[in-house]
Amino acid sequence: MLDTDSPRVRAVLPLLYVAWADGVLTPSEAETIRGHLRTQEWLDASTREAICDHLDPQSPPTPTQYFRWIRTLRDGAGDAAVTTRCSLAELGMALANVGGDGTALPEASRRALEDIEAALNIDGEEVVRDLLGERPEPSPVEPEAPFDTDAMRRLLDGPHAELREDIRTLLQDPVFEYQDGLGTEAYREQVLRWCEHLADQGLGALAYPDAYGGGGDMEKFIVAFETLAYHDLSLVVKFGVQFGLFGGSIHHLGTERHHEEYLDRVGTLDLPGCFAMSEWGHGSNVRELETTARYDPTTEEFVINTPHDGARKEWIGNAAAHGQVATVFAQLRTDGEEHGVHAFLVPIRADDGTPKPRVRIEDCGEKVGLNGVDNGRLWFDQVRIPRANLLDRYAQVAPDGTYDSPIPSSGKRFFTMLSTLIGGRISVARAGLSAAKSGLTIAVRYGNRRRQFGPKDEPEVPLLDYRTHKRRLLPRLATTYALHFALDDLTARFARKGRGESLEAIEAEANALKAYATWHTSATLQEAREACGGQGYRADTRIGRLRADTDVFTTFEGDNTVLMLQVAKGLLSDFQREFRDMNLWGMARLVADEVATQVQELNPVVTRTTDPDHLRALPFQQSALTYRAEKQLQNVGRRLQRRIDDGMEPFDAFVDVQDHLVQCARADAERMILERFADAVEGVEDADLRETLTTLRRLFALSRIEADLDWFLEAGYVSGSKAKAIRGAVNDLCDEVRPQAEALVNAFGIPDALLGAPIATKPGPGPK
Repeated sequence: MLDTDSPRVRAVLPLLYVAWADGVLTPSEAETIRGHLRTQEWLDASTREAICDHLDPQSPPTPTQYFRWIRTLRDGAGDAAVTTRCSLAELGMALANVGGDGTALPEASRRALEDIEAALNIDGEEVVRDLLGERPEPSPVEPEAPFDTDAMRRLLDGPHAELREDIRTLLQDPVFEYQDGLGTEAYREQVLRWCEHLADQGLGALAYPDAYGGGGDMEKFIVAFETLAYHDLSLVVKFGVQFGLFGGSIHHLGTERHHEEYLDRVGTLDLPGCFAMSEWGHGSNVRELETTARYDPTTEEFVINTPHDGARKEWIGNAAAHGQVATVFAQLRTDGEEHGVHAFLVPIRADDGTPKPRVRIEDCGEKVGLNGVDNGRLWFDQVRIPRANLLDRYAQVAPDGTYDSPIPSSGKRFFTMLSTLIGGRISVARAGLSAAKSGLTIAVRYGNRRRQFGPKDEPEVPLLDYRTHKRRLLPRLATTYALHFALDDLTARFARKGRGESLEAIEAEANALKAYATWHTSATLQEAREACGGQGYRADTRIGRLRADTDVFTTFEGDNTVLMLQVAKGLLSDFQREFRDMNLWGMARLVADEVATQVQELNPVVTRTTDPDHLRALPFQQSALTYRAEKQLQNVGRRLQRRIDDGMEPFDAFVDVQDHLVQCARADAERMILERFADAVEGVEDADLRETLTTLRRLFALSRIEADLDWFLEAGYVSGSKAKAIRGAVNDLCDEVRPQAEALVNAFGIPDALLGAPIATKPGPGPK
C-alpha cells in the first residue's frame, strides 16, 4: 500500500489519480509514467518501486484505495489552499510541502511532474477543477417566463377550476400521504380507505342525478378523474371502477328502479361493485362473450353460467377483495332464442366477504403495476338472480320470457349499450395524460437543476440546455399541451352529446385520442425516466411507478391497436359512403378536387419552400397533416379493393392491411389533434398566453411532420432541402420553448406533495 504521508508519494499522487480516473490504464500510459520515474534521482528505490506497483494495467487499485487517494488529494488541497487554476504538477508539489517533514523537494521533481503531465496530454487545470468540485458560480437556472404562469394554469383548469383546486387541496391532506413499502393486502386496504374519503366528499357521485348525491355532470366526473391522477394511480383506477364503470353501468343501462335501489349506495361506497365484461377468451371482441344468462320463466329468474374455464371473467377490478355486486355482461337467451350481450347485476359476496353460493372468485395476484387494485377472476355455476336484475333500459324481458326492445336492430342496440364505455375511454386518456404531466414536471425541473460539463472556466451547463435533452422532452411537452386541449374539447362535446353531433363521431374521436394519448404517456414517461439518469431510477422519483401503473392504460378500456383499427374502419366507411352517395357529377368533382389538391400541394415551389415563416404557419402544417391523412386513407382503400377484386375475402383483406390501417388512423388522429389545438389557441384572449401556445402548436405540428419525414419524402410532398429545414425549425422551436419549459410544467398545477419526487421538489446539489 502506498504511504500517502510520504512527500514524494504525495507529489506523484495527482498523476496516479488521473491515470486511473476512467478505470482503465493502458500499457502505453503506464510505460510513459514508469519511464519518467525511473530517471528521477529524487525518488528513492523503494518509493519508486511502490509507485510503479500501482501502474500495472492488469491490477487496478481497489475502490477503497482509489477513494483514499481522492480523500488525500482533497484534504491536502484544502490545507495548502490550492486554487482550481493550477496544474497537476503544481498540485503535487503543494501536497508534498504540506504533508511532508518540512524538507522541500528539489526543482527537478517539479520539472519531472510537468514532463509526465505533458506526455499524458492532460489538461491539468480541468482535472483539478473536477477533482476539487469547484467551478464558477452558475447564472440563475430559469429566466422569467414571458407569460403569467397562474394565468396559464387557470386556462388549463378551464370551467371547472374550482373543482380541480378542491381536489388538489384534498389530496394534500395527511390522510392521502403516500405510504411506501406496503404489502399488497395493506396497499389495497389503503386505496379502499382513500376511495371512501373521496366518496365522503361527494366525488364518486358527480355524474349521477341530483336525487342520488350527484349533479348529473359527466364532465365534472371526468375532470375529477383526471385531477386525481396526479396522485396514486391505483386510487384513480379503483375510483373509476367503482363510480364510473360499476355505477355508470347502473346509471346508463338501468332504469329508475335500479337507480333508486343502488345508485345512492354505490356513490357512497356502501355498495362496492365491479364491472365484469372481459373474459379470458374474449376481451376486445365483446360481441362474442361466452358467459350466458338463460331466462327461466317458471321462477322469473336469470341463470348466469360460465360454460367453460375460458369464459371466466378476467382482470375484474374490485373483484378479488372488496366487490359485493358485479355488473356481468352475458349472452341473453329466452325461450331458446339468442338476443346478444346484455348486462345483469349479480351478487358475488355476502356481507361477511365470503363468495356467494355457486360464485367462485380468484385473485389475479401481483401485477406489473396498480397493485392497489384488487383484480380478480369470476366463475358462475348456474347462479340464479331475479328478473329485476337485468339492466333493462334498452331491452326488457317480461315475466313469461317475452323479449322487447325499443331498438329493433341488434347491432344498433349492442352499439348503444357499449357507448357507455366512451366516458371511460376519455377518462383513461385524461388520467394517462396527467401521469405524463407529472413525469414531464419532474424531468423538466430536474433538467433545470442538474448540471453537467461546460466550457473551460465556465459554469457547468444545465441538462436542459443540451440539444439532445431539449429534443427528448420539449416536443413531448408540446404534444401534452396539444392533447390537453383536444381532450378538453372532446369531453365537453361528450357531456352535451345528442346536441347536433352523432354519438358515433364522438366515439370515433374518443377511440383515437384514448389510443394516441396513452401511447404518448408510455413513451413520455420512459423518456422522462431516462432524462433523469440514475436519479430517475430511484423509487422516490416516482417516474418508474407512474410508468408501471400506466403501462396497462394502453390495453384496458380498449386495446389501443384494436381501437385504432376501429377508427380506420370508420374512416373507410365514411370514405365509401361519400362515394356511394354521389352521382356521376359528384364523383367527377371529387376526383377533380383531389387532382387540384395534389397539383397545389406537390407544386415544386411548395415542396421546396424552406422559408421559416412558411414552415411555422398553420396553413402549411394543417395542409401537410391533412394531405397525409387523406392520402393514406385513399391508399389503404385501394389496397383493400385490389385484394377483394383478386378474390380475397373482405375479412382476410382487412387483416392483410392492418399495419396500413393503424398508420392511417394515427395520421388522422394527429390531423385532428392539431385542428383542436389550433382552435383552442385561436380562442385565447391573453396575448402572452396565445403567443406561447402558438409556439407549442408549431412545435407539436412540425415534430409530427418530422417524425414521418420518410413518408412525406416518399410521397413527394417535401424535398430533401425542405426536410432539412423542418429539422432545423424543430431545433429552433425547442430553443424558444426551453426558457419557458419550467413555467409550462408548473402551469399544470401539480402540488409538490403529489409529485412526491425529491429531485423535482427540493434543491439539488450545489454548483460544481
